[in-house]
Amino acid sequence: MLHPSYTDLVSVINSEVEKGEAPVVNSRYSVVLATAKRTNQLIDGAEPMVDSTSPKPLSVAINEMYQSKIKILTEDECKVEEVRMQKELKLREEALAKEMEDAARLAEEENEEEDDEDLLDTLEGASDEEEEKDVLEDASDEGEADVWEE
Repeated sequence: MLHPSYTDLVSVINSEVEKGEAPVVNSRYSVVLATAKRTNQLIDGAEPMVDSTSPKPLSVAINEMYQSKIKILTEDECKVEEVRMQKELKLREEALAKEMEDAARLAEEENEEEDDEDLLDTLEGASDEEEEKDVLEDASDEGEADVWEE
């Protein structure tokens, strides 16, 4: 036997409904759908909202529902929540794209600095003025550096 019973679950779920409003849950079928959805969320890694003695996701979902830790949304509430989540997802995607652009720009700047340092190290290692000119010409031909005039 299921504890709490379907009747108890329906009563708890509909307890927050104002008089005159349509109940959130009208049948056992609605309870089954809601617990199945929450069970799948738990299986997919969602954190339980109650301490449960049972390791079974279905038992945890039923306990969450009975303790009013989860809310069953009406169709209108689902649509509003979906729009809100889509907006939030879009904002997160935009923020991630900006972070990636910033990281790429920083990496490019670091590579340019390293190239300049390598060129300076090469110039410092040149033994005479002729070698220095050759290195600068080679770098200029490869498009790696600007030629400095002294």
